[in-house]
Amino acid sequence: PGDAVEALIQRCLQGDQLAWEQIVRQYWRKVFNVAYKFVGKHDEAEDLTQDIFLKIFKSLNTFDRRANFQTWLISISRNLCIDHYRSVRKERETIDRDVDANELSPLSHDPGPVAALEQQDRVQLLKQAMGSLPDTLRTAVLMRDIQELSYQEIADKLRLPEGTVKSRINRGRTELARQIRKLRGADYGDKGSMLKRTGAN
Repeated sequence: PGDAVEALIQRCLQGDQLAWEQIVRQYWRKVFNVAYKFVGKHDEAEDLTQDIFLKIFKSLNTFDRRANFQTWLISISRNLCIDHYRSVRKERETIDRDVDANELSPLSHDPGPVAALEQQDRVQLLKQAMGSLPDTLRTAVLMRDIQELSYQEIADKLRLPEGTVKSRINRGRTELARQIRKLRGADYGDKGSMLKRTGAN
């Protein structure tokens, strides 16, 4: 089997698309399992697996033929998952930092306790809603709406076509609005039923 993989790699390096597709088919499940262990969500793991294969494709020429291809593949996958995990964590910290700064700056003059509470609520709501987006959408919305990067800058940073970036931002915003409505609805629902209860007494 080593020789068969060797031959496939050779064909890939010569630009044979079919050989690459065969490698992806052969190892998809293994890489997916590594990704899934890290993110724990099926669709996120699929996105991550695609990213990993893209990086593997780009690093094929660095693969040492004397090594075991599967071992190399798994170790690259793990490293990329760890990078992904770190960047997501860093991004969450950025969200915490930037959302606070953005949301709270207009109220630096003393807004009074009720307004300040509402403001805190909004920040909390936005953080919670952001946190429930898939990584890919959250990153796009974060870069565009909070870090205020241009589509081109985001496309460069994520190494994606601009069209993909735009569609992720649109999907992210739609999903964010839906999450905020859902979270708000839960809040209002509780308050409504509480009012009814107090009114009944």
